[in-house]
This record gives sequence, structure tokens and C-alpha cells, in this order.
Amino acid sequence: MGDTGFFATLLARVAASLPEHGLYPLLVCTFIAGMARGFSGFGAALILIPIGGSIVGPKIISPVLLVIDTIASAGMLPAAWRAANRREVFTMASGALIGVPLGTAALALADPLILRWAITIVAACLLILLVSGWRYHGQPRAPLTAGVGGIAGVFSGAAQLGGPPVVAYWLSGASDVLVIRSNLMLYFVISSALTAVSYLVGGLFVEQVFALTLIILPLYAGGLYVGSRLFGLAKPSTFRTICYVLIGAAAVLGMPALDTLLR
Repeated sequence: MGDTGFFATLLARVAASLPEHGLYPLLVCTFIAGMARGFSGFGAALILIPIGGSIVGPKIISPVLLVIDTIASAGMLPAAWRAANRREVFTMASGALIGVPLGTAALALADPLILRWAITIVAACLLILLVSGWRYHGQPRAPLTAGVGGIAGVFSGAAQLGGPPVVAYWLSGASDVLVIRSNLMLYFVISSALTAVSYLVGGLFVEQVFALTLIILPLYAGGLYVGSRLFGLAKPSTFRTICYVLIGAAAVLGMPALDTLLR
């Protein structure tokens, strides 16, 4: 009887924490974001954060993505650890150690509407950076690597958008796709741990975060699995194009001016 009451109370609290509008678009977006992350090693935040922010707010969706991505991608860590250039990854993470708390402070203190517009603009700019094909062609050095990590850390702390600066930087080197993908996987594990500590200190892990996590985690994990299976099967150029289109659509739909489309 006690267990039944506990689960009934838990279900009631989860139901009360769900958004009144936009749950189904959020679920679909979550699966697609997981696919992009599983295939390329990044992209989930660029898809999920703009739309999720328009439905539940950036202060909820950013911690949710942090939790679900950490849980769902844990199984990919051993392979990433073996294939990654760990020295470069830890150098990058040293910059994130400074950047993540700054981004978290912005997330905790900024006005939600202003933050949503900022996320939309940053997501669009980062998408342009990726689509343009621009790469850093200089010699990668430790101070520069740490500096990129600092910038990515600010974006990660504020909106889980730390992937594109790191991707653009690492793609400039001579490493093959597997090493770059493994670097990203390992770096985001470290960055997520730093962000989790910052979110905890900032009081961002509220009840609604964990309630929403229970609902969307299975879909994200499923998308992650499908995307991982597609890695090496689909043509990278084709899937990259699809990801760019989805990211662009998410940035547009996530604009506060278009909130009625998701309700």
C-alpha cells in the first residue's frame, strides 16, 4: 500500500510538472536531437534548446538536456576514451573550467525572454559558422585550445551550446572523423560534469527538471542509439545537411515571436 501511494504521488508530481502546451513537439524534437548527437557527437542542444526553451523556458530545458545527455551517452564513454586525443581534450576542458560558471550565472540571472532571444541568435550564428565550412587553419596550441574551451564553456553553461566552437576548431586539424567524434564525446562528459556542479550551486536543478527528464529520457536515448547506428552507414555529407536543416528550423521555431506555433 505504501509503494502504491508513493508511485501515485510520484506520477501526480510528474504530471503537474509537464508543460500545458507543446509536449508532443518537445518529444519529437528530443528524439531528433538524440539522433543528431549520436551520429555526429554534437548538435542536440542546437536542436532541442531553442524549441524546448520556447515551451518550458531555458532555465528548465538546459538542465534537462544536461541530465538526459549525461545519462544516455554514458555507454559511449569507454570507446571515446580509447580513441580520443586525451591531452587535447583535457587542455580544452581547462578553459571550460572558467567559462562554464560564467555561462551558468547568465542562465540563472538573466531575464528568460532576453535569454531566449540570445539563445536563438547564438544558435543561428553557430549554425552559420558550421554551414560556412570555416575552419581555424593555424597551428593548434595549448593556450588557444584552452581559450576555445573557455568560449565553449560559456555557451555550455548558458544554454548547452558549447559544441560548434569546439567542432570548428578540431575539424581544422589533421585528425580523422573518429578521433574528432571521440574528442567531442569525451570533452562533453567533462564539460557536463563542470556544468552540473555550476547548475547545482546556482539552484537550477528544480523538481520540474527531473520530472521532465523522466518523460523525455527514453526518447533521447532511442534517438542516440539510432544516430550511433547510422554513423558509418549513412553518407556524412547527407546527414550533416539534414542536421543543418533541423538546427535552422529549431532556431526559427524557438523565437519568442513564434510561440503560438508550438501551442
